[in-house]
Amino acid sequence: MSKIHVTELVLRDGHQSLIATRMRTEDMLPICAKLDDIGFWSIEAWGGATFDACVRFLKEDPWERLTKLRKALPNSQINMLLRGQNLLGYRHYSDDVVHAFVQKSADNGVDVFRVFDALNDVRNLREAIKAVKKVKKHAIGTLSYTTSPVHDINYFVAMAKQLEEIGADSIGIKDMASLLTPTAAGDLVEALKSAVSLPIHVHSHATSGFASIALMKAVENGASIIDTCNSSFAEGASHPSTESMVAALQGTQYDTGIDLAKLQEITAYFREVRKKYWQYESEFTGVDTRVLVNQVPGGMISNLSNQLKEQGALDKMDAVLAEIPRVREDLGFPPLVTPTSQIVGTQAVLNVMTGARYKSVTNEVKNYLLGQYGKSPAPVNAKVKQLAVGDGEVITCRPADLLEPEMTKLQVESERIAKSEEDVLTYAMFPDIGQTFLQERNAGSLKPEALQSKETIHTAAARFAPNEFNVTLHGETFHIKLTGSGYVGEEKRPFYVSVDGIAEEVIVETLDEIEVGSGSNGEKSSGKKKTSLTSSARPRPHHAGCVTTAMPGSIVAVKVKVGDKVKAGDGVLVIEAMKMENEIQTSTTGTVVAVHVAKGDNVTPDESLLEVQPE
Repeated sequence: MSKIHVTELVLRDGHQSLIATRMRTEDMLPICAKLDDIGFWSIEAWGGATFDACVRFLKEDPWERLTKLRKALPNSQINMLLRGQNLLGYRHYSDDVVHAFVQKSADNGVDVFRVFDALNDVRNLREAIKAVKKVKKHAIGTLSYTTSPVHDINYFVAMAKQLEEIGADSIGIKDMASLLTPTAAGDLVEALKSAVSLPIHVHSHATSGFASIALMKAVENGASIIDTCNSSFAEGASHPSTESMVAALQGTQYDTGIDLAKLQEITAYFREVRKKYWQYESEFTGVDTRVLVNQVPGGMISNLSNQLKEQGALDKMDAVLAEIPRVREDLGFPPLVTPTSQIVGTQAVLNVMTGARYKSVTNEVKNYLLGQYGKSPAPVNAKVKQLAVGDGEVITCRPADLLEPEMTKLQVESERIAKSEEDVLTYAMFPDIGQTFLQERNAGSLKPEALQSKETIHTAAARFAPNEFNVTLHGETFHIKLTGSGYVGEEKRPFYVSVDGIAEEVIVETLDEIEVGSGSNGEKSSGKKKTSLTSSARPRPHHAGCVTTAMPGSIVAVKVKVGDKVKAGDGVLVIEAMKMENEIQTSTTGTVVAVHVAKGDNVTPDESLLEVQPE
């Protein structure tokens, strides 16, 4: 019998796709013994966005998570997702950092490295695969599957041959956006089996609705390993259900040999665990055939919707999904997978939120257009390139060839906070949030973001307000649902609502204010107009020289000081939003008269970040 092997994704890609990567280690460890007993080919438990989420949100040491999982899964191969020369960050790292990171990942428990590059630029995979082979672990040379005028079977076969030549142990098909139709899956696997001698490993999200059939066709045409997720975190933006695929193959020549009854015990556990994370559930993580056009990957959609929700802009989701393929075409049809999914997605959000395409361009898009992520699959839009980077020179070599060795420099920079080489690598991946994490850990002050209980929502009236309700007016009842809000100018605020299912925008204009704390009876203020302050005590925009941000985020750099002369279009701030850096420019020529922010501050669109007095 030709046994098909299974990689289980519930500890990584399953919760990344459905609850924004928020599952905590404490909820993984109790079920590990049963996972370990199943006999999976591997269990994906690390890499991808989990490293970022641990440091940024959960305040867990990602290396400690790995060592705990290694101890809890003694009989299983632990699989991780590695972004080639990007490792787990959002830029290219020097080769010595790549080798150090792979070495420490192996030392702490990783057996299988699924190595991919967002542009399918094999130059960006070579050193990572070499590093995996050096530590005698399994390297999956991965094809980031996508569709476009330049991506066809011949394209992927040629890439697979290159990956075999540089030492990959197997060839992986990474269908992050659920674009692999059953016919395409069968044809691609058949072509790969004819072209290379390595096992074929298929990973497909279920967003479009046909991933299970695609996996079956892949198996019938020669795939050896399939990725599935326990049904408690499966389907939709996640992956085909492990139980369903095991049952479908049972009794055939492709029988996995996995015990369904044992899987059900794991399912029951994770169904209960998932309830804890209800606040990260999203209406956008189910089956959605629009993915066949927008190509948003399953691992990105829950994070994108959660980020828009935090900005009070969830009503803009459809506009963003429509803008993403336009930006992708402008950038030469890159596959949408980290970091290109974030690069394209964040730029699409900016284009929608600012009301003008490329009015604001992220630093990552600029770097992409200059070739600093690798070679784009197709030529980029010349007008967009000119707008973003002017006549900037585009590099043609492997981007990492321009990087000097970094490990010694990183060790020096982090010596006051790093207690191990793993700490240095955490700092390397995310210098700002990594430094904050390590400082808080050393001080014993780490505090993860709060998990809300539904009871809290109903009882903490001072903090939460209803967002869905019925309003009766003149005897007629209307069903109102608040979908988002924002600020326009100083006095007017739009609220986006649906009234009996029809989308509406309501503008609320402040005519008078109650000054909080001005009197024991909450007396009204005098009505005299004054510059209103936000909850952070920064002023709201009140004249044309006020500089604001289109999206909530944190200040990475303040590039000017009071007294500096600036011209319209000059970059004055750098903000990190949706994990991407964006330079904020002033629209006014004049003198900086006030700076209301500092590096590390969290900011929102309704605030004035600095002020320029026009000439």
